[in-house]
This record gives sequence, C-alpha cells and structure tokens, in this order.
Amino acid sequence: MTAHVELAGVTKRYGRVTAVDRVDLQIPKGEFFALLGPSGSGKTTLLRLLAGFELPDEGRVVIAGRDVAQVPPYHRPVNMVFQAYALFPHLSVARNVAFGLEMERVGKSEIQARVAEALAQVELSGFEDRKPDQLSGGQRQRVAIARAIVKRPELLLLDEPLAALDRRLREKTRAELRALQQRLGLTFVMVTHDQDEALALATRIAVLDRGRIVQVGTPAELYERPASRFVAEFLGDCNLLEAAIVEPGVAALPGGARLHFAGDAAPGSRVTLAIRPEKIAIGADGRNTAVGTIEAVEYLGDISHLQVRLPDGTALEVTRVNGAGPPLVAGDRLMLTIPLEAITVLPA
Repeated sequence: MTAHVELAGVTKRYGRVTAVDRVDLQIPKGEFFALLGPSGSGKTTLLRLLAGFELPDEGRVVIAGRDVAQVPPYHRPVNMVFQAYALFPHLSVARNVAFGLEMERVGKSEIQARVAEALAQVELSGFEDRKPDQLSGGQRQRVAIARAIVKRPELLLLDEPLAALDRRLREKTRAELRALQQRLGLTFVMVTHDQDEALALATRIAVLDRGRIVQVGTPAELYERPASRFVAEFLGDCNLLEAAIVEPGVAALPGGARLHFAGDAAPGSRVTLAIRPEKIAIGADGRNTAVGTIEAVEYLGDISHLQVRLPDGTALEVTRVNGAGPPLVAGDRLMLTIPLEAITVLPA
C-alpha cells in the first residue's frame, strides 16, 4: 500500500494529558477513511494534527510525500469541512465557494471557472445565487464541500459531517457523500463517534481508545472479527460472555453451559466470547442449541431485540426480523442456536 497520508510516531500532549500517543497510520490515495472512537479517544486531535491546527510534540505527518508536521494550516494541501459547515449567511452560494480563492487574490475569470466546476462536482449548478438559508441541510453540506474542493486539496477532512442533520436527512446525505467521494477520487478523512456512519461510509476505519489506535480495518473486518473486547462492544450490539476453554474448540460459561466454537484457543485459558445478536438463530440448527425464556422485547419496526435467559442463567440479546414468525412476548420460550462461526474468541 502506497501511503498518500502517513502518520509516524505522532504524539500530542496537553500538559500531563497525552491526547495522541505514538500513532502510526497509513492512508492510500482516494480512500474514504474514518477515525472512530468515543469522546476523549483522540480522534479530533488527530484530525486537527492533519489540518495543522495543532502541531505534534513528536512524529511525522506526511501528506503527498511531504512532511508537514510543523507547517501551518494555510500552507498545507488540506481543506476541512466543519461540523456546522461555517457558511457565511449573507453571501450567495457562489461567493461562499469563491471566498478562499478571493482571499488568495486568484484572478476573477479563474475564480468563476473553478467555482462553476466545484458546484458541478457537487451537483449544485444553478444554485449560485441562493443564500444558505434557502438550502436544505444536505445542500448546505455540499456547498461546504464545494468551498473546500475549489482549492484543489490533496486531502479533505470532515469533522462529524452529518451531525447537524436529522435522522432521515442524515441517511439520504450519507449516500450522497459516499457517491461524491467516489466521483471526486479525493482522499477523505472523517472523524465521527457514530458507528453506523463510519460503517456505511468508510472504506477503512481506525478505532481509537485513549489516544491510541486499537484496530484498523474495513467495516466488515472490524464488525465480524474485532480484535478486542473494546472494539466488539463499541461497534454495534454484542453479547460478551466470560468463559474458560476446557478443551480444543469448547468453552465453558460460568453457569456451566458449554459452547463449541471454530478457532484456536489453549485449554485452561480465560477468554471472552463475542457473539452478535443477529447471528443467533431461532430454532434448532446446529451444535450450540438451548431453550431460553424471553424476559423483554424491544420492538424497533423492522426488527425486535429480545432479551433471553438460558437455563444456566446466561443472558443473551437476540435480534429477530419482524414478520419472520408469530409475534413474541416476554415469557415465551424458544429454541436458540449459536452457529460456531458466529463466535469470536477474544482475550479476557
């Protein structure tokens, strides 16, 4: 992988607090990359280090082959789309997009050509004379992106790009943003705390915890095969069961139940079994079967979350597609099967 953006040993401290701790990361050209983590994980500091709003105490920040670690933001081949878009309400769409070029004293004819090109790229041709308050949330976001790409950056940074939108508009704009990135071919780096947003948009994701990257991978890799309990718990719903390996391929739960799994783990070791709720099948269809009692049902329209208690006391969350069978209520008993391949064995 040829890195278009590279962080090497990057550390940032604020007094005694280490916000970013010896981070190494490589991002190829044209990738839609997400920095994902809870509040305080260091993701926003990393974005600011890429933008030049913060300078690292240690390490290199390389963009398009140039170390810019100590270069101010206005001399970096980078532009940023802020969470609130930061559009000038009194200026037209065209003037908002042109603003950065005007500050650089670019010629008027070139500004007009580049603004028209940028608006066409975000599919806002014909909106030049509108003011921001005459646009939808999604359109305002595209204006902010046009203002960023009009300067032809090597790297586009997005800070919680969909946070200002309601749920329905967020889902629509998410698809538009993904298509736009593919059309432009630019390297996007996005910061978000929203797991669904990262999974839907990014080609790869870095999960951060306390200033360090704990796992990097595609959305499917992180979701299907988390490397730690933290990643499994942070990325979507997950049953996490303490267990002991009693023989190759067999784990014993505290209540005495045994689960067969596919994979290697040394007998005698303590582990955590990670099982996604939607991977637990209702019915008898494999080796890991048990009858459980439903303790609660959370109806969510297309799916329901079932809280199920097994005979040995183990609690499981199970996701069921509504309409796949008769309605279920608390007190119902049902047969469950946990497929071997649905179990990920993690360190305890």
